[in-house]
Amino acid sequence: MFTVNASTKRTPVFAMVAMAAALSGYATMPAYAAGWPEKAIEVVVPYTPGGATDTVTRIVMKKLSDRLGQPVIVNNKPGANSTIGTAMVARAKPDGYSFVTVLAAYTVNPHLYKLSYSFDDFEPVSHMADLPLFLFVSKDLPVNSLAELVEYGKKNPDALTYASSGTGSSAHLTGANFGLQAGLKMTHIPYKGSAPILTDLLSNRVSMVFDPILVPMQYVKEGKLKVLAVTSAKRWEDEPNIPTMGEAGFPGFVMNSWVSLMAPAGTPKDIVERVSTEIAAIVKEDDVKKLFNDAGFVPVGGSAAELTELIKKDTAMYGEIVRKADIKLN
Repeated sequence: MFTVNASTKRTPVFAMVAMAAALSGYATMPAYAAGWPEKAIEVVVPYTPGGATDTVTRIVMKKLSDRLGQPVIVNNKPGANSTIGTAMVARAKPDGYSFVTVLAAYTVNPHLYKLSYSFDDFEPVSHMADLPLFLFVSKDLPVNSLAELVEYGKKNPDALTYASSGTGSSAHLTGANFGLQAGLKMTHIPYKGSAPILTDLLSNRVSMVFDPILVPMQYVKEGKLKVLAVTSAKRWEDEPNIPTMGEAGFPGFVMNSWVSLMAPAGTPKDIVERVSTEIAAIVKEDDVKKLFNDAGFVPVGGSAAELTELIKKDTAMYGEIVRKADIKLN
């Protein structure tokens, strides 16, 4: 004979309680409403202090701290094209207290490095900002437009060189893609940082660079450099005379770098949504928009779902460029 024990008897009772809770709305109560955040939040920036990525992250995180009522600590962990700091957060506890800032390099690195982490180790949170790149060329280069640059490059094979801050950087991949689309053979020259690039560009030891607007533009205004185009879909508001790459003869050529926030996989969805919503509001504030603009960034505040799609798109795009240009780490 089948005997009903005490635990079996209780099961329907618990089921009814759970159902009642669900129907009354308690089962869907956000986890953060129960107390998150209760302590300081850490955001790892896998780049050096004082750079553009660090600056943008600190602008947003100061505002986020004010909104959440808890400290948001920015911790710089640079190295290996951002992979060291990124790996730290991949291993962090997914409790809503660990995040990492990533750039477009996040979608390049899997094609170049043997990584200790994968995309599955992260939860997209927010696409905070875009960083358009501008094509700056030496003033001694006898060109004043993108069309003239392409013509010059075809008439002078092997004459053009382009700089970047390292193999696999946004500037490197953007330059490589330009060469592929234009049918130009150009030599990539990697540097350690922006300062030596500017020195060599000003002295015509390197032909060009795809770089953010902030520093080189002052030399354009002084007549020491020339700027031919911007890689964004729209023109830069403060410099409306600079055409986009698309307008200058390369339709569909949109290659912004970008700054986004990620969390360890498994971070509660309600926390991800809360942070994403707060950042979307933060980047719309007038003072933040001005600070971003002054640093060369365009505020976005894209959702987790939008960031997921951006990562997929850019991973495919950069993978194709790496393959076609045969880019490898030395």
